[in-house]
Amino acid sequence: MKDDTHAHGSARGEHQQLVEHFFRHESSRLNAALVRVFGWSRLELVEDMVQSALLEAMQHWKQRGIPDNPLAWIRTVAHRKVIDYLRREARSVSLENPATDVSAPDHMGELFADEVIQDSQLRLMFACCHPALSSEFQIVLVLKTLCGFSLKEIARGLLSTEEAMKKRFQRAKKLLVDQQIELSVPVPEELPARCVPIQRILYLLFHEGYRPSQGGEGFRLECCEEAIRLGTLLLQLPGIDSPSTKALVALMLLHQARLPGRTDPSGRLLFLEEQNRERWDWPLICRATDLLMQSMNDRSISRYHLEAGIIMLHCHQTDWHQTNWQEILNHYDLLMQLAPSPIYGLNRAIVVAQLHGPQAGLNAVAQIDDLHTLTKYHLLDATLGELHRKLGQNEIARCYFQQAITKTDSPDEKEMLHRRVAMCGG
Repeated sequence: MKDDTHAHGSARGEHQQLVEHFFRHESSRLNAALVRVFGWSRLELVEDMVQSALLEAMQHWKQRGIPDNPLAWIRTVAHRKVIDYLRREARSVSLENPATDVSAPDHMGELFADEVIQDSQLRLMFACCHPALSSEFQIVLVLKTLCGFSLKEIARGLLSTEEAMKKRFQRAKKLLVDQQIELSVPVPEELPARCVPIQRILYLLFHEGYRPSQGGEGFRLECCEEAIRLGTLLLQLPGIDSPSTKALVALMLLHQARLPGRTDPSGRLLFLEEQNRERWDWPLICRATDLLMQSMNDRSISRYHLEAGIIMLHCHQTDWHQTNWQEILNHYDLLMQLAPSPIYGLNRAIVVAQLHGPQAGLNAVAQIDDLHTLTKYHLLDATLGELHRKLGQNEIARCYFQQAITKTDSPDEKEMLHRRVAMCGG
C-alpha cells in the first residue's frame, strides 16, 4: 500500500481483517455449537445466521470500533439471530435437549465454552462421516460445515461446479435429517471403524491443499491447516487417539514442515532434490517425529504409518544424495501389500530408478497393475519423461513432458515441466 494511504488504510482494514479471520477460523466452530442445539433440520439457518453475524460485525465495528471481546460479540449475535428468526416465524424453539433454555445467559457460557465447542465439533465430524452417507456427501459436508468453505470454493477445489456442489450438499443434509443421524460421538467399541472415514477425508482434505494451486484463488493451504486442526482435535480425546490417527497427523505435519522449501525465492515450484532443506520447519519435523514414535507403541500398522515413515526418511537426511532409498523401497513394498494402488506403484518405480537406474524404473512402471487408470494423471507422463531423459532419450522425454503439461491446470506445475522440456534440448 502507498505511504500516503497506509495509516488510513490500516485503520480502515483492521476490522475487516479480524472479521475475515473469524469467518475462516471461527464460523465452523459456531456452526458446530449451534447445530448441536438446534438440530440438523436448521443447519442452513444456523449457517446463514452465523454469516449474517459476521457481516453485521463488519459494519458495526467499522462504525463503532472493535469491541473488547470480538469473539464473544459474534457468538452472542449469531445465537440471538437464530432465536429471533425462529420467534419471528412464530415457531417454538424445539431443541434436541428440551430442558435447555437457549436464551439464558448461563447457557450461553456453557454453549461456547472451549471444551463444549470441541465436543460439538467432534459430534459434527462423526455425523458428517456417518456410514449411511456416501464419501461424496461426507467430503462436501465436512468442507462446508466443519471447515467453513463456501460451495464455490469447494467446487473449485474438487474440479466441479457450484451448482453441482449445492445439489450434493442439499441431498446430504436431507439424508442427515431423514436418517435421523445423531450428533454424538460413537460408543468406544464403534470408534475404530467410525474413525476410518474421518481419517480418509482428512487425508484427502490435506492433499487437496498440498497440491500446487490449480490457478486463481483457492483454499489450498487452508485445507492443510483445517485437516491438521481437525486431526489434532481427534487426538485430544481418549479412545479416539488411535495409532493410525496419530500417524495420520504426523504425516500431515511432516508434509507441512516441508512447505517453506517447496518454492525458491521467486516463487517457482522446486523438485525435492532442488529444495533447500534449511528452509524446512525443523521444530515441526521433531514434533511430527515424536508423534509418529508414539503411534508405534501398538503393533498395528496403517498406510499412514508407512507414508509418514517415507517422509521422515527424507526429512532426516541433510541432502538428497544421502537418502536411504532402500529403506524407502521397503516402505513402498509394504504399502503395496497393505493398500495396493497404482499411485503407490508409480512412486515405488521412481525409488527403484534411484536404486537400480532409469531402465529398471521404466520396467517397474510397466509392471504396475491398473496402470491404465493413470492415463490422465500428469505425474505418470512426467515420471516417464524424467526416466527417458536420464537414459539420454531426449526426444521421447520431451514428448512425455509436453503431454504432462496438457494434463495439469496448475501454472506452477506447468512452469516446472517446461523447465524439464528445456533440459531435453532442441
